[in-house]
Amino acid sequence: MGLTITEKLISNSLVEGEMTRGSRIGIRAHQTLGHDLNAVMSYLALQSMGVKKVNTEVSVQYIDHNMIQADYKNADDHRFLKDITSKLGVICARPGSGICHHMHLEDWARPGKTLVGGDSHTVAAGGIGMFAVGVGGFDGALTMAGEPLYITMPRIINIRLTGELPPFVSAKNVILEVLRRISIKGGVGKVLEYTGPGVKALNVAERSTITNMGAETGATTSVFPSDENTREWLRAFGREEQWVPLQTDKDAEYDEVIEIDLSQLEPLIALPSQPDNVVPVREVAGLKVDQVMLGSCTNTALNDVLSIAHMLKGKRIHPDVSAGLYPSTQTVVRESIARGAYDTIADAGVRIFEPICGGCNGCGFAPATGSVSLRTTPRNFEGRSGTKNDQVYLTSPETAAASAVTGVITDPRDLKLPAFHYEMPKRMIHPSNLFLMPSEHPEEIEVRYGPNLRPIPEMPALEDRIEKTVQLKLGDHITTDHICPAGALYLPIRSNIPKISKYAFLVIDETFSKRAKAAGGGILVAGLNYGQGSSREQAAIVPRYLGIRSVIAKGFARLHMANMVNWGLLPLTFVNQKDYDAIRQGDTLTIDTSELIEGKKYLVKNETSQTEFFVTSPLCQADLDSVKAGGTINVVKNKRRKSL
Repeated sequence: MGLTITEKLISNSLVEGEMTRGSRIGIRAHQTLGHDLNAVMSYLALQSMGVKKVNTEVSVQYIDHNMIQADYKNADDHRFLKDITSKLGVICARPGSGICHHMHLEDWARPGKTLVGGDSHTVAAGGIGMFAVGVGGFDGALTMAGEPLYITMPRIINIRLTGELPPFVSAKNVILEVLRRISIKGGVGKVLEYTGPGVKALNVAERSTITNMGAETGATTSVFPSDENTREWLRAFGREEQWVPLQTDKDAEYDEVIEIDLSQLEPLIALPSQPDNVVPVREVAGLKVDQVMLGSCTNTALNDVLSIAHMLKGKRIHPDVSAGLYPSTQTVVRESIARGAYDTIADAGVRIFEPICGGCNGCGFAPATGSVSLRTTPRNFEGRSGTKNDQVYLTSPETAAASAVTGVITDPRDLKLPAFHYEMPKRMIHPSNLFLMPSEHPEEIEVRYGPNLRPIPEMPALEDRIEKTVQLKLGDHITTDHICPAGALYLPIRSNIPKISKYAFLVIDETFSKRAKAAGGGILVAGLNYGQGSSREQAAIVPRYLGIRSVIAKGFARLHMANMVNWGLLPLTFVNQKDYDAIRQGDTLTIDTSELIEGKKYLVKNETSQTEFFVTSPLCQADLDSVKAGGTINVVKNKRRKSL
């Protein structure tokens, strides 16, 4: 039997286990990436483990998330990152050089390799034919230290593309269609592998748009073949010698096949406040728009910016609309300027920001109260924009640009413009001074620590019996933004766990932090897909720091559950999901946790209602052992102490 692209990629980095669906495997990271939001925790972890030099082919640090320097905090963190990367052998991008995922695609991503990154949208590199997985900061630290990344061997879904995209229907609509079909939890435990003749009609940047938002399905990752389009991309950045072909074998077997005819797609839009709440643009056309954000790691490649300029040429942004553009990299900036696209976009009345994440994670360009914000970003979770009770719609650059002109949600086809055609440049205008290489004399580097940077809190082992109060009863699809808020007010303190813990579950219950601390911790009860969204491990650390010992849910997001293991927070699932309904916030639950055994059913006693129900854990034995020890960080620390 032949192999899928996914199986070929995994086999190229497999160091433990066998490629049997559902089994635990360990893979080696050929490359790692980090950004300033999560990487500080990674380097603190590396230091706590005594690591002197990273053990990968390439590790790159980007500074692109926390760019607002309203005081010393972000500037201090940027200085720390430049110091520590130089000392540990990590390449560091200059601040403002570009958004990490697209920048990595331009400069370092290689087909056939495995990439592990401290951000959920690391999966964007699947567009170039990498096996790219997003993790939390601690898992990122482990892979940089040369340790395997442990994942469950995923099921592989073949998304077979045929046809070509019609005019004004760009790649963003492909992933919105996938989300419409399989939902925000439909990719859990799976890889989305794109094949078929339609693949040839998509360049690497377009493929990356699709794989990037694969994170919103809950998928482990998404992958495309490496073909002549891949080779063309590498050639444009002076890296053609790194190209290797990568295709699925004709007799490869998939767990499921989804057929999408690109020629039949139309402009789509995700309604607030989930990426899978997708309908055709024409169903909501005419709704007044107050803000339009063009950009993010998903949608400001060169072809996106040029398409936007095409839409705006000779036009003006509607007077009631505030529009802003976040380009993805300095290369996109230079190319856009050279082609006159920047002049066109600026003349139309669009604000142009530096190439950073910015408004996507609430660090700038927050919408006004009660306004409608139309964005090309990958996520529209409630409050993520920086404005509480926001109304964020997700769509393509073409729909966003058309709507910015008309002042209402508009199908771009209705403007009756000539079709836009993009030709991949033979050679991109690519700046040569974007990266700081690590020091050849690391012993001479003094690492500077700002006053906001605090040591990682010590996590005690899990007690043999949990008897705690349900501090929150939550619904379905609780995001990491719900648990630990993003945005310019909170992200600068992400490495100060005592401080950021004060804002835990802020958008749900402002009293949570004080109540949990006063009660000595507790238990959380939740619905489906708990912890969806970003790789922000603070969403696991903060509840744990406040004394939360377990989360009982109908289901968990993969990445967040991995972070829970790393920090000793026990995930449990209902054996009978109807038992969720009988639990009330404030109930006292008791669970015997003296032995954590894979597959075991645990009796939970509700001392308040005098009822009982059963739960189990979705974790394998190794992960349960880590939770019992107080988290993987304790396991690794103890292992390294014994080896010294």
